[in-house]
Order: sequence, then structure tokens, then C-alpha cells
Amino acid sequence: QVQLVESGGGLVQAGGSLRLSCAASGRTFSNYAMGWFRQAPGKERELAAAISWSGDNTYYLDSVKGRFTISRDNAKNTVYLQMNSLKPEETAVYYCAAKRGSGSEYYLSRTYEYGYWGQGTQVTVSS
Repeated sequence: QVQLVESGGGLVQAGGSLRLSCAASGRTFSNYAMGWFRQAPGKERELAAAISWSGDNTYYLDSVKGRFTISRDNAKNTVYLQMNSLKPEETAVYYCAAKRGSGSEYYLSRTYEYGYWGQGTQVTVSS
């Protein structure tokens, strides 16, 4: 079992920045690929970014490329999502998720394999 706890959400104006954190516990963090999903009201959950256990491989949703950066610190069992130039349409609950193993960008993008989830943190971007 892996327990995940997100933090760092809040209210920000359009064009602003937020940094989300996800603290993991329970298993060897470095054995897991990590992802940040988001779900806006009335919309399906989508994978915004993901990172391999080593940090060598990453995946980004096309709409966030160049603005979001995912990173991890295996010594601190924490994964981060730096979000810049936020848009009102990115208002959503952001979830941290994990799946055992690691691999290529294609592997990271396979959303159905993420089996561990945090409780989510609300991000609200005002216009």
C-alpha cells in the first residue's frame, strides 16, 4: 500500500502560479511512477503530468506543456507539480496518483494503471 497526501492547492488569479506537493508513505517511493491528475466539474479526470521513478522520463498533457513541471525528491518521498501561467479553465481538483514500476512516456500515460490515489487538493483559478 502507498498512502498519498496532496497539499498546496488554493485560489490564484489567472496567470499566476501554484506548486502542489504530494507526500508518499507506506512503500518504497522510488519503486513507483507518479502522476498528477485533475478533474474539473462535469468533466472526466485527465492526466496532467507524470514522472518515472528515476525522474528521467516525464509525460505532459499537451495543454500544459511549457507551463507545468513535474519533479520528485525520492529522499523526501515527495512529488511536486509546479504550475505557471494558470488559466481559469484549469480550475479542478488535482489528485496525486502512483503506480508500481516505471518506464517510458507511453508507460506513464497509461492512466488505468494508476492504483493509488490521494484525496485531492482544490485549485481555483479566477479570471
